[in-house]
Amino acid sequence: MDTLENMKNAINYIEDNLEAEIDYVKVAQIALCSQYHFQRMFAFLIGVPLSEYIRRRRLTLAAFDLQNSNEKIINLALKYGYNSPDSFSRAFMAMHEVTPSKAREKGISLKAYPRVTFSLSIKGVVEMNYRIEQKNSFTVVGVKQRFSHINGLGESIGKMWSETPQETISQIAGLGNGLVGVYSGMYEDNTTDYYIAAITESDSPETLCKLEIPSLTWAIFEIIGPMPTAMAEIWGRIFSEWFPTSGYEHAEAPEVEWYSNGDLSSSDYKSEIWIPVIKK
Repeated sequence: MDTLENMKNAINYIEDNLEAEIDYVKVAQIALCSQYHFQRMFAFLIGVPLSEYIRRRRLTLAAFDLQNSNEKIINLALKYGYNSPDSFSRAFMAMHEVTPSKAREKGISLKAYPRVTFSLSIKGVVEMNYRIEQKNSFTVVGVKQRFSHINGLGESIGKMWSETPQETISQIAGLGNGLVGVYSGMYEDNTTDYYIAAITESDSPETLCKLEIPSLTWAIFEIIGPMPTAMAEIWGRIFSEWFPTSGYEHAEAPEVEWYSNGDLSSSDYKSEIWIPVIKK
C-alpha cells in the first residue's frame, strides 16, 4: 500500500472520529509511519498542523449543526471535544467571528474548512541532489525565538533575520564556519523554536542560546539559487516528492538550514537543508 493510500486511510479515521477522541498514535499507525513523521508531513503538505486541522473541522461541523438542528449548545460543546460551553464559545468565536447562538440566525456568514483530500500529481522531472550522511553530535549557538506553525511561520522567521542586529549576526558567524537556521521541532502547542546560529565547539557567550544536537543520520539536500525562493521550493519537494518514495521517515530531532558565504540573491548561491531521518 503506497503513501497516498496510507494518508487517505489516516484522514478517513480522523473524519470518522471528529465526534470522538482522536488517537494520534493510531493515526500514525494507520499511515504506517511514526507519529512525529506523520505530524511533520501533514503540517507541510496541508499547511496547518494536524491538531489545528482537527479543530477547524470540528468547528465547521458544529456550525452546520447549529444551523440545521435545535441541539443545545452545551451538547454540541461536548460532542466536539470541549469541556464547557464557554471554551466552545471562545473557540467558535475565534474561527467564525460570531457566537454559537448568533450562528443560528438566518443570513449569518460562517466559515467552512472542507475535508482534506489527497490526489496523485505527476512530479519528479526536476532532479533533487541529496546525500545521506551520518554526523556526530554537534552544538549550535545563537539567538532564538518561538513562533507559531499556524500563523505565518516563514514570514516570522524572515522578520527575525531582518531585525536581528548585524553586530549579533557577525558575532554568531564568528563562532563557526558560516550560519545555520535551526528548527527545534514542533511543540504540543504548535510552536517551534527557531535559531539563527553557528555550529561551533567554542564556549557559548552568556548573551546567546545553545542547542545540543545528537548523533544522527541526515538527508542533506543541496540547493543552488537565490534565497528564500530556492530553499522554499526544496522544502516543499522534500515532503511532497522525496519522503513518499525514499524509504526514510523524519526522525524526531531538529532540522537545519545551512547557508554559505556569498550573495543570497545570486542565481548560483549555495545552501542546504538537513533533515534527520531513520529507515522505515
